[in-house]
This record gives sequence, C-alpha cells and structure tokens, in this order.
Amino acid sequence: MRRVVLALIVFMGFQLGYSQTLEELNAEKKLKTDSIAALQGRVDAIQKKIKALPGWKTGAFGTVGLSLSGFNNWYSKGAPNSSSGNIGVTANVYANLKQEKFFWRNSLNVNLGWVKFDDKDNPDDDDSFRSATDVFSLTSLYGRNLSNKLAISALGEYRTTIIDNFNDPGYLDFGVGATWTPITDLIVVIHPLNYNFVFSSGESVFESSMGAKIVADYTRQLGKVNFKTNLSMFQSYKSSDFSNWTWTNSFGYTLWKGIGLGFEFGLRDNKQEALTYAINNVDVGDPTPTFDNVDNDLQTYWLLGLNYSF
Repeated sequence: MRRVVLALIVFMGFQLGYSQTLEELNAEKKLKTDSIAALQGRVDAIQKKIKALPGWKTGAFGTVGLSLSGFNNWYSKGAPNSSSGNIGVTANVYANLKQEKFFWRNSLNVNLGWVKFDDKDNPDDDDSFRSATDVFSLTSLYGRNLSNKLAISALGEYRTTIIDNFNDPGYLDFGVGATWTPITDLIVVIHPLNYNFVFSSGESVFESSMGAKIVADYTRQLGKVNFKTNLSMFQSYKSSDFSNWTWTNSFGYTLWKGIGLGFEFGLRDNKQEALTYAINNVDVGDPTPTFDNVDNDLQTYWLLGLNYSF
C-alpha cells in the first residue's frame, strides 16, 4: 500500500512539474514573440526613414513561367502524338530620384510570352513558338515640388510591342500638369495638356490626338512581398475612339534567397487596336469593320510562375 501511495505522489509531482515547465515555456515563448514584433516595428520605422531620405532608389523584380509537355500514342486526346509549351517572362524595374525641390521617377515594365503546339501527325501545322503576350512600357516623370504632396510635372510614356510588331503601333505620350503624392509609395499624375503620338506603318486607323493623361502608380515592398499596380489612361479630346487605358498588376513573394512565386495580370481597352484586328481578320462577305460596329472587347493577360527579386 505504501508503495502505491508513494508512486501516486511521485506521479502527481511529475505532472505538476511538467505543467509548470510547460506554462513557463509558453510564457517565455510569448515574451520572445512580443520582443520580435517590437524589433520588427523598429526595423520598419527605420526603413521608412531610409525611404524618405533624398537620393536614388532602385529596384527590380520579375517572374518566369514555364510549362512543357509531350505525348506519344495518348489516344484519349485529339492529337495523341503532340508536344506543347508555354513560356512567359515579366520584368519590373524602377529608378527614382528624390530631392528636396524636385523628383524624377523612371519605370520599365516588360511582359513577353510564347506558346507552342506541335501535332506530330499533322505535317502542315505550325510547330514553332508564337508570341502570346507582348507588352513593353517605359515611363519617365519629372516634377518640381510645390508642397510635400503636390508638384508641377512633365511626363513621357512610351508603349509598344517588341516581338511581332515593334512600334507598329507605338504610343508616345508627352504632357504637363500636376502630380499628387498622398502617401510615400503612391503617385497620381493628372496632365490636362497631353499629346498622344501614335506610330504605325502603311494605311491604318491609328491617329494621334490631344487629350488628358491620368496615371496612378503604387509600388511597395513589405518584407518578402513585392507589389506594383499601374493604371495609365488617355482621354482624347478629339474622339473617344482614340482614347485608351492599360492597368497592370504585379505580385512577388520571396521564399528563399530572392526566389519565390510571382503573378501578374493586365487589362487594356483600346478601340483602335480592336478595329485594326477586326479589319485584318474580316471574313469574305462580311461588312467592313468600323469604329461604329467593331466589338471592342476587354483585353486581358496573366502569368503565374517563379519570381526573382533583386
């Protein structure tokens, strides 16, 4: 009997000691977690001060998406002997100069994609890689500060494709107006005096015109996350048929030594491009497409793949 009582006392003492140890460890863990959060807050505050200092700030991140497949005698699909591939590359680069009286912001966005489908049983099919997405945008904004949040500014922006039809069409916006910076990483450009130069070869529906330019750009790095969204709009004073807008969004999450996951998607509305495509692909006997009858569908693209941050 004494042995049983002694064993129970030892067991209860062990349980009590274990509970106390577990409680102590949890309390210590909470203390360390709170300390880490406090240190991270200090680091973020210092980083914010660094970003506010005058001088150049540069950075870049991009995404690579790759998918390859091959089939031999896979009879359940329409083309049992085939190979396919998708390749996509994006790059976002910026170089911004901030001084007490002026700023100069420069950015480059490139998104290139290729797709391939080779039906090995069809000798007449196109087995080469063809362009899927093709975006090139270069922007330069200069401003003289009127206050901490408002400046008079001049903007130059060039957009085109570079795989199939370089500068055909190409768009060059140049204008003056005001730039508003409500927070550190957000800029809003409003230029009521802007000329939209459109370059194209041969006879085309593209036409240059005067109008208003609006750009909103938000670029931010939060720890392992890179984020950029850019909206560029042109409203033609001559005709709404010559207006256009493009909205691109890029995300990157770093997992290990700059390598991570990336996602980018873009939207565009451009009636001149829609009409050109309709004219080049009209069927025999159908009415000739015009600005009045063309289907100006929303243009979209997206890319998911590996990401690398510099």
